[in-house]
Amino acid sequence: MSAMEEKELEKGAEPSVDDDWNPVEKVILERRSVRYYKPKQVPENLVRRILEAGRFAPSAGNYQPWRFIVIRDRDIIDAMERDIRMMCKMLKPILAWESSPLGPVAKLMSKTLTWFLPNKLHHEPYGAINAIADGEVGVFHGPPTLILLLMDKRGAGKPQVDLGCCGQNIVLTAHSHGLGTCWVGFVELLRQNPIWKKRLGIEYPYELCEGISLGYPVGKPDGMIAREAYHTRWFENGTMKVVV
Repeated sequence: MSAMEEKELEKGAEPSVDDDWNPVEKVILERRSVRYYKPKQVPENLVRRILEAGRFAPSAGNYQPWRFIVIRDRDIIDAMERDIRMMCKMLKPILAWESSPLGPVAKLMSKTLTWFLPNKLHHEPYGAINAIADGEVGVFHGPPTLILLLMDKRGAGKPQVDLGCCGQNIVLTAHSHGLGTCWVGFVELLRQNPIWKKRLGIEYPYELCEGISLGYPVGKPDGMIAREAYHTRWFENGTMKVVV
């Protein structure tokens, strides 16, 4: 911050949101999920640097309830994608109950699952499961590197939130180096698979939580786009106002 800006803040003036974004803000605002990658591999030292940024994320009690698995083997990534697609095919007859050969049974099972798993069966992942099952969309989108985030179930407070902070550090750092990323929550379908747990060396107290595709993007998918503005209740000096 410049001396002039500090002087203005001392007077009570605040920087306008219309001012030029600083480098950190630009990384946050311009990052977009990437679903097309070049075959060029990401240098190992750069992957290590990105993971280090993730390691420095905040966590409750500084418990750091995460571990990383880096996969740069195309055969392994393809095998994981095949098994996730197979799981989606198994789920589709239940979730797409209107056209399911299981009839009323599928409808009952679908409504029961939606009741117990409202977040996982929100309309966005619900639709994606059907699209993946039908081969209309990919799972990992062909990245040369895949980062798996493991969560320590013994973590203090809310380890899922800590994993989110860690992953955000990873994707923002990757973007700052000209790389593209995409969160892949569907790796969760392999969480209880004993074959993959053994192959990846995942043991208690860790469990597979999230995946992040990493690579050089095709084209230029990044850039600021308009997003819906939300109203914020602002309490100050004994009054409440609503700001956008």
